[in-house]
Amino acid sequence: MAAPETQGAAAGGEEDCEGNHSEAGGVSYEDSKDCILEPLSLPESPGGTTALEGSPSVPCIFCEEHFPMDEQDKLLKHMIIEHKMVIADVKLVADFQRYILYWRKRFTEQPITDFCSVIRINSTGPLEEQDNYFLLCDVLPEDRLLREELQKQRLKEILEQQQQERNDNSFHGICMFCNEEFFGNRSVLLNHMAREHAFNIGLPDNIVNCNEFLCTLQKKLDNLQCLYCEKTFRDKNTLKDHMRKKQHRRINPKNREYDQFYVINYLELGKSWEEVQLEDDRELLDHQEDDWSDWEERPDSAVCLFCEKQAETIEKLCVHMEDAHEFDLLRIKSELGLNFYQQVKLVNFIRRQIHQCRCYGCHVKFKSKAELRTHMEEAKHTSLLPERKTWDQPEYYFPTYENDTLLCTLSDSESDLTAQEQNGNITIISEDTSKLHALKQSSILNQLLLQEGLKN
Repeated sequence: MAAPETQGAAAGGEEDCEGNHSEAGGVSYEDSKDCILEPLSLPESPGGTTALEGSPSVPCIFCEEHFPMDEQDKLLKHMIIEHKMVIADVKLVADFQRYILYWRKRFTEQPITDFCSVIRINSTGPLEEQDNYFLLCDVLPEDRLLREELQKQRLKEILEQQQQERNDNSFHGICMFCNEEFFGNRSVLLNHMAREHAFNIGLPDNIVNCNEFLCTLQKKLDNLQCLYCEKTFRDKNTLKDHMRKKQHRRINPKNREYDQFYVINYLELGKSWEEVQLEDDRELLDHQEDDWSDWEERPDSAVCLFCEKQAETIEKLCVHMEDAHEFDLLRIKSELGLNFYQQVKLVNFIRRQIHQCRCYGCHVKFKSKAELRTHMEEAKHTSLLPERKTWDQPEYYFPTYENDTLLCTLSDSESDLTAQEQNGNITIISEDTSKLHALKQSSILNQLLLQEGLKN
């Protein structure tokens, strides 16, 4: 309330300016001009990091000008124009305020040329038109180390904040789509929106500053803005229909505003989540080209047709089945002239009969595989195969056991053509198409068509 009295005193002094400078309220006109009308502050100590550490503004490195934190570009512009100072790769600075305060202090201790590269502008022009600019970048080891330390400190703070949010059970939030309230942990709300509304912003454990993130999204919806294409609509119903029909219930991955809410963007200095993922993909491709020559593959063992004996090769298994069960698979293959697919059907047939505890020689069924095995060995029924038409059926193309390795070890190399000749199969020879017209006239299809025409 001192300002009105001072103004009144000043007015009174002006009215009596022709006289002896009368005083009003004890304050002369000259004194009124020196009245303090706003709070004052002493200048901060140059380069001090503690005085402005908690301030929402950032000082210039060289002078007493201050700029708000959200007007970082104005500070950079001021330093270029007024002090000819350029900071390279500002986006790679994790904490801009601490970075500026550090160099503000250092520049009071040593000349700027000890830290910065000097860039001469218009070096070929007249001397009076030449000018020097100073570049501060991470080529300087001290600057590089500072940026890395700030990055580590920021990552530590982010991880602490994330851990605090993960353990916080006092969270209270409202669903942006159905207005249902949720209490407890933030994951309850995020999982609800993903499950019930197909709105997935990522795993809760990957998100930091969740409350601010949700407020940012809610504000966009309140402004009738689509979260994905970021178009604005005339009312809420139109916006909801648009996001549902266009499947826009997701955030725009190209909007860098959201990067601050994901921990992955703090992991490496100056790298976004896209760059980190791209590096992961490249590592996978690089690993695909690795040398696997020292890889030792564990061989799969084939199981005997009649017992649980296993062998690494079919030769060893055949020797076992011949010695223990008097079943010679190689001899049966040769005598019957079995090709690969017929061997598969025979093996699957025997597997199924043994699994059902049924003797394929006499068709008697037993209570256990042990009783069946004893019977077949005593009655010599292991080598007594039924007629070919019994087991050579399409149903036995399908394995009895899905992991039957014996099927993969069956040999197909022993002249199947010889087997086909023994079975009386006819070899198919392609027709000569050089005389296509004559071929069509003599085709059996013409005879069939003629017969069908006579019938009708």
